[in-house]
Formats: sequence, C-alpha cells, structure tokens
Amino acid sequence: MTDPVTDDDMRRALAGTKAYTLVILSAGPEYGSAEAPALVWEHGRRNFALRAEGVLNIVCPVTDDTTTCGVGILDTDLETAHRIMSEDPGVKAGVFTFALHPVRSFPGDRLA
Repeated sequence: MTDPVTDDDMRRALAGTKAYTLVILSAGPEYGSAEAPALVWEHGRRNFALRAEGVLNIVCPVTDDTTTCGVGILDTDLETAHRIMSEDPGVKAGVFTFALHPVRSFPGDRLA
C-alpha cells in the first residue's frame, strides 16, 4: 500500500492539471438508418486520424443499450472541439449528436 496522500501532494498535483474538452456522443435521429453503419465506420476512421494527430487523447465507445454512444477527451478548447465535432461525418448525417464539457485532468494520464 502506498503512503497516505497529503494536502500538499494534492495541491502540487492539482496545480499541474490541464484543460481538455469532454465529448459525450449520443444517438441522433438517423442512428438506425440504413446508411448509419457506413457513417459510423467513417466516424471511426476520423477518430483514428484525430488520435494520430494527438487531438483525441481518449476515445471510449459505450457498449450498453442506452442512447449514449461514446465519450472522448479532446486536447482542445471548447470552440475548437465544437468545430471538430460539427465536421464529423456521423454528426453531419444525423447519426450522432454531441455535448461538450470543459474538464481538467492530469497530463499523461492514460488507460491501462
């Protein structure tokens, strides 16, 4: 077990946080359409490109039966994130909608 985390430890760590944008992707009105699978594939291709560019730090498809389709963390401000998401092929076609939220996190955090 690690040593207890002190208030000073927390203050130092919190001072090093960085602003990001959280994306919550939801099913849009065209989610069940015949065209949706191809658009979801192109949405995924775009996510791969955004990951390679270092813009999309975390991407997590949601695998339950809700209307939430995924979450992601963009290394951008809200305005840039809105532009990026508005240009998404799935969003443009109405397969997805999105909500954006400003968040803070620790640079270098990752999924293991």
